[in-house]
Amino acid sequence: MKVGKIFREKMTGQVKAAVGNTNVFLVSYKNISGPQMNTLRKDLKKIGAQMYVSRNSLIQLALKSAEQEVLSERVKGQTALIWGNTDSAVISKLLVKFTKDFEGIALGGGLFDGKLLEKDDIKRLSELPSREVLLAMLLRTMLSPATQFAGVLNSKTRDLLSIMKQLSEKKGGN
Repeated sequence: MKVGKIFREKMTGQVKAAVGNTNVFLVSYKNISGPQMNTLRKDLKKIGAQMYVSRNSLIQLALKSAEQEVLSERVKGQTALIWGNTDSAVISKLLVKFTKDFEGIALGGGLFDGKLLEKDDIKRLSELPSREVLLAMLLRTMLSPATQFAGVLNSKTRDLLSIMKQLSEKKGGN
């Protein structure tokens, strides 16, 4: 086997596994310096995401082998594939921030739970709170009825004790 073929198969396998197991984002870039790209890579790594840059034909081949032909058609110009096992809202926030900070970076779409994302969808996803905040909100909503019920029970007990004390005072007790 040739080294090039082994490399293509390995990279195609990695991208196919990533597309099958996580959410994926496409980012187009041009006129971006090496240090700026390294900053993006480092920030992605901090949040548990990866960036893959290769020839478009290799990215398209990997996406097609993962049965994502629609996304493979969006690979044009200089394109980076970004994925991670972390919260997609966190990744999208970072990508939207970078598109605002650097004119040469543009969102190209992506996949979220196997569904195609447009760049507007990625922007909306970035506006969502993080997964931890959403879970806390859900927990608060679930516990709210129990907290209210406990408050009602406590108020009835307080009312009963107040009535008993008033009766006791009326009858001459302490």
